[in-house]
Amino acid sequence: MSATYWNPEARGWRSDRLAGVIAFHRSLPGYAATRSVDAPALAAELGVGRVVVKEESARLGLPAFKILGAAYAISRALSAGFGSPDRALPLDELRAAVADAGGRPVRLVAATDGNHGRAVAHTARLLGLPAQIWFPDTLSAEAKQAIADEGAETVELAIPYDDVVHAATTSAQDAGPDAMLVQDTAWPGYEEIPQWIVDGYSTLFEEADAQLTELGVTDLDLVAVPVGVGSLAQAAVRHYRSGVGAPIVLSVEASAAPPIIESLHRGEPVSVPTSVTVMSGLNCGTVSGNAWPILHAGLDAAVTVDEDAAIRAVHDLEALDIDSGPCGAATLAGVRTLLADDRSRAALGPDSTVLLLSTEGRLANPLPAGR
Repeated sequence: MSATYWNPEARGWRSDRLAGVIAFHRSLPGYAATRSVDAPALAAELGVGRVVVKEESARLGLPAFKILGAAYAISRALSAGFGSPDRALPLDELRAAVADAGGRPVRLVAATDGNHGRAVAHTARLLGLPAQIWFPDTLSAEAKQAIADEGAETVELAIPYDDVVHAATTSAQDAGPDAMLVQDTAWPGYEEIPQWIVDGYSTLFEEADAQLTELGVTDLDLVAVPVGVGSLAQAAVRHYRSGVGAPIVLSVEASAAPPIIESLHRGEPVSVPTSVTVMSGLNCGTVSGNAWPILHAGLDAAVTVDEDAAIRAVHDLEALDIDSGPCGAATLAGVRTLLADDRSRAALGPDSTVLLLSTEGRLANPLPAGR
């Protein structure tokens, strides 16, 4: 059932745009917009006017975009306890408030298939809080070590990612007020923090808009988004359905973990079995409850890509001096897959502009040896 999916009505769906989150990120130490790279060689290959790659290989000291959502959501959740229920306090103010509070510090708990967990652990370290990060044993050794190096307690389980999420959630619930679950997927009864994580991703799109304008791009025709549980795609659809233009929003999943495209084909959210993939950050079997209604209404197209296609894309981007891990490079593989379909080829012409979101660098998720 994982053939290319199209929703011809999606471009007519509209959403409200979130504003102001980028001001919070600008208050973080070391903030700088990640670069957007013009890639004329890819444009020539794909037969379009322009391809721009938003490269998230160096974001606030980490090699992936996830810190945008984790830092914002954690700060929103904690700020409410320090007299700021409607906005995230600047990090230095929040750190001081945490230090002055006394008592046992709250432990931040998260399950991860890589980058989210490290982002939660990193934010906890900046705030002087303990963190406990849960992950499946299929996570790369480099990713496991990076999480531990942030000072987090780690819990490794020989079960699929969705089951790790359940285990971490149960642990956080059992701990009561001593722990706060920081998960980037939503389900009934757990929606607020996942939504704040999605809100945090809006900074990426605000930056991209400004950078495309600087590059002289006036009309964006397609944006490709790598997808796990769908939270980044949720942010993308909300952003690109809130302005005057309405580019095609394409979700790209690993063939080994395709809950979004399967749910879209069926018209309802479903969970799917997953298997090991080099695109470990996309290795999720269940769509986020917050994301589903927005993706169902506003996502134009969806494809899946296999291991070889993602690995090829990593090396092709590397040849263009673009640092991309397999999750990020999946968007290039996804557009190639989309345009191989004759029905899809008509959606993009020789004057079209394509934006590829490369959400991680190679340090976040190295390729297996020999690949």
